[in-house]
Amino acid sequence: MIQAVRHTHRVATENRRARHDYFIDETFEVGMVLIGSEVKSLRAGKGSLGDAYAREKGGEIWLFNSYIPEYSAAGQFNHEPRRPRKLLLRRREIRRLIGAVKREGVTLVPLKIYFNVRGIAKVDLGLARGKRKYDKRETEKARDWVRQKARVMRETG
Repeated sequence: MIQAVRHTHRVATENRRARHDYFIDETFEVGMVLIGSEVKSLRAGKGSLGDAYAREKGGEIWLFNSYIPEYSAAGQFNHEPRRPRKLLLRRREIRRLIGAVKREGVTLVPLKIYFNVRGIAKVDLGLARGKRKYDKRETEKARDWVRQKARVMRETG
């Protein structure tokens, strides 16, 4: 009997504000170096990417200011909640991202942390350009218009 493969993943934490504050040009799925207690805490659905950002340090990409709370059952083997975490990318991708950040003035923003089908923690990293206030208003207007169109279509049948 052949079973269908599910390509779903379980989101541990998401940065919902990122899509409001930035234009996301491109996304990358990257691995992350974690300690055991951090994985347990993420599996429990705890963590925050609200103020997190990624940056180059020593020729590698690191995730800064992400909050993964301590896991209560870890005892003395717990982790520091806001420690920098190394992101795992291919050398070519690292060079490309560093070049884009230096040249084009874009930012690396973590969009979400999730567990893939194999149960490995991954980060969706976005190559982002900042939105101005009028860009945000324009996006909001477009979203409202789509909502109104859908409402009218539903009512008229």
